[in-house]
Amino acid sequence: MRFNINGQPMEADVDTRTSLLDLLREHLELFGTKKGCNQGACGACTVLVDGQRINSCLALAVQYQDREIITIEGLGAPGSLHPLQAAFVEHDGFQCGYCTPGQICSAVGMADELARGVPSYVTADIAAEAIDVTDEELRERMSGNLCRCGAYNGIIDAIRETLAQAASADVKREAA
Repeated sequence: MRFNINGQPMEADVDTRTSLLDLLREHLELFGTKKGCNQGACGACTVLVDGQRINSCLALAVQYQDREIITIEGLGAPGSLHPLQAAFVEHDGFQCGYCTPGQICSAVGMADELARGVPSYVTADIAAEAIDVTDEELRERMSGNLCRCGAYNGIIDAIRETLAQAASADVKREAA
């Protein structure tokens, strides 16, 4: 099977019943994506496929051939962190760090959903041009990613700061 993972073409000869998570970890040695519950309940295995967040433990690898798969390894690197990675460090958005890769991948996907105007269960006005990004909105959107250590306040602070920086950058680009 052929895959496009973190911008790199990769091939793997695996059983068609292999999950995307097991492909990443066991066959391609991309250990950043974590195996938590292996039932789609904790979000530790969240990756991005064509920009959308998915639980890789519930996905068969064969379904994602030739699609753009991004793991935590594809978002940043030492010395060149993704803005969310840097914000997680600054705001103590992690303790043990086990859930952090899934949290960050989920937050990147969530930011894209917000930019596209996709409402959540708690979105107050689904007809509004822009969604009001409250803490309640962020918590609802990130509710599929659990943190056993309870670093939720730091996670929300990191996401809020990163979204604000992105919005500020967009305004500056429009003004230029």
